[in-house]
Amino acid sequence: MTYATEHIARALRNAREARGLSQRALGAKAGIAQGHISKIENGAVDLRLSSLVELARVLELDLVLVPRKAVPAVDAIIGRSDATALEPARASRRSLNALKGLQDLAARAARARPAVVELAQIQRQVRGLRHFAIPADRLDAIRAATAAVQAFHENATGLGALQDALAPLRDLRNALAHAPPAADDVGTARPAYSLDDDDDG
Repeated sequence: MTYATEHIARALRNAREARGLSQRALGAKAGIAQGHISKIENGAVDLRLSSLVELARVLELDLVLVPRKAVPAVDAIIGRSDATALEPARASRRSLNALKGLQDLAARAARARPAVVELAQIQRQVRGLRHFAIPADRLDAIRAATAAVQAFHENATGLGALQDALAPLRDLRNALAHAPPAADDVGTARPAYSLDDDDDG
């Protein structure tokens, strides 16, 4: 793979990840098979211009021929904007991973001790939190709840810690639910619920 091809493949992959799209979702929007997108991102095929144009359109990118002398300046600008664009995706991934870990742990603990109501309440709060982008500086409530559930699951003591962990989770969910939308979220519809929510956990 040449440097130019590698650069284009990396730019396409970064743009896809920054928008939170899977290869399958991008393929569906662009009319290109997921397997072909995988090969493009790995530099395993020669990228046709028509495919590049379609992928760029879906990823909200512009294809521009830049004079060679201007490339360092353009690279510097793009490098800064790429880092800025990817940070929300990384933060979102971290919060989703933290929530998934807490959800899985609470589910295991609830299976072992189904009479503990607090475990079901923690699971309900986590399901509600999955609908929000959680800032990195607000992950402490999730970490504290995870530690409390882990301690309870391992030795069946610390019911008070479970109860204490519930309030910050509830506060976080309420703060996110009632926060004014960010400037770039205005007009973006968010689902009030999703079909994978259930009330039996």
